[in-house]
Amino acid sequence: MEETQQPVIGIKNLSKNYGEKQVLKGINLEVYPGQVIGYIGPNGAGKSTTVKILTGLVNDFDGEVLMYGKNIKDDIISIKSQIGYVPENAEIYDVLTPLEYLDFIGKLYGMDEDAIATRATKLLNAFGIGANADQRMDTFSKGMRQKVLLISGIIHNPKIIILDEPLSGLDANAVIMVKELISLMAKEGKTIFYCSHMMDVVEKVSDRILLINNGEIVADGTFEDLKAGGDQTLENIFAKLTGKEEGNKDASDVLSALN
Repeated sequence: MEETQQPVIGIKNLSKNYGEKQVLKGINLEVYPGQVIGYIGPNGAGKSTTVKILTGLVNDFDGEVLMYGKNIKDDIISIKSQIGYVPENAEIYDVLTPLEYLDFIGKLYGMDEDAIATRATKLLNAFGIGANADQRMDTFSKGMRQKVLLISGIIHNPKIIILDEPLSGLDANAVIMVKELISLMAKEGKTIFYCSHMMDVVEKVSDRILLINNGEIVADGTFEDLKAGGDQTLENIFAKLTGKEEGNKDASDVLSALN
């Protein structure tokens, strides 16, 4: 990374409360072009809240969040046009066909109708569901719907892509393709913010891993940096830093309860 390179995302002392519960506790972070950030943490750690703030879904927070030097509170509409977002649990308009749905999404981003149709067709073919382009999505499997959601998150060719459990429901071949796609997009200079509970995937696709626990970032570095303490897997590092090392004991307790 060149010293002159400016951060794509700059977070300064980010805090967020829900009532009396403090979910984020003064997070500071800089993310640069071409980085694949693996953002992990246990349930309730603050992952989803961070993502909702970055995507403009939550705007009542303390601290500062900059994208390309712009404060997202001041210019969220233009910033959103540069973000692609694939949420973990998304409602899809399944009475529409993929082409109809992608036309709707593309127009939300201000794309030209002909450009939407051309790109949507190419992307549907690339994801192996081109033959289903005019089929209503209420007949689709979970994996097929997930492919349409992935396409909807990148159809406008965004500079920042936020993926929350993007491999959910995909078959093995599609998983391989998406992993390769993430790598290729990063090489083009796109920034990928990847949230997942699948540690083995995060370990493979990320060139920088952030671990959040109790609203604070407790680890930040490459996988090689994180395992310098002697742990050989991201799962072990996760368990140690989040206080979940008794996971195997918990599983034993479940098994004992069945006997």
